[in-house]
Amino acid sequence: MQLQDILFSQGFGTRRVCAGLIQQGFVAVAGIPCTEPAMEFVAEDLRFTVQGVAWEYHEKAYLMLHKPAGYECSQKPSTYPSIYTLLPSPIRQRGGGAAAGVQAVGRLDQDTTGLLLLSDDGKFIHRMSSPRHHVPKVYEVTAKHAVDDRQVQKLLAGVVLDDDPKPVRAAACEKTGELQLSLTLTEGKYHQVKRMIAAVGNRVEDLHRSQLGGLMLPEDLKPGQWRWLTAQDLSSIST
Repeated sequence: MQLQDILFSQGFGTRRVCAGLIQQGFVAVAGIPCTEPAMEFVAEDLRFTVQGVAWEYHEKAYLMLHKPAGYECSQKPSTYPSIYTLLPSPIRQRGGGAAAGVQAVGRLDQDTTGLLLLSDDGKFIHRMSSPRHHVPKVYEVTAKHAVDDRQVQKLLAGVVLDDDPKPVRAAACEKTGELQLSLTLTEGKYHQVKRMIAAVGNRVEDLHRSQLGGLMLPEDLKPGQWRWLTAQDLSSIST
């Protein structure tokens, strides 16, 4: 694969821009500057630097982001900044075209924090987002009023939301403090956690997603930080 095509696929601009970066000596492979855009490389696992920043070739992007509060999961946010501003420009521009860059796998409200996946793999996004696949999502909830056993049992038995007569049940629910509970859901309705808590007579004051499938948000990934998913991470999501 030509070096200019590798850079283009990884989001470094048009092929002309990528060729210019190479010709100006801004790209190095194995520490050796490359000035010929048409140089051929095996793309898989290729490591290179662009303007001194290290990168690794990824055919598809699979990322985790620790979403902070005060960000919208939208390319065109209405009030708050977009989560996409937390990502490097090449990741936002991967592939070029109208659907360039990674997309969030589902959404978290602007005031909700925690684990968010992003990808440019449409099949992966659909599989993870589809309610048919029942990927469990674990939320840590802080309520306004004390949580009691009656509320926990109602959440497990099922509550009716105003737009759906069919009861919505928590896959798991555990009281973890006077005001805290851990809630596991396998579907993703609009504002579902907040509406379920409201349906049992309480109110969400703070909401954090800590886990998707078997993938937990790493303790060392701070709010606003992101990282590539490993093969083990991807495997754990569906387990």
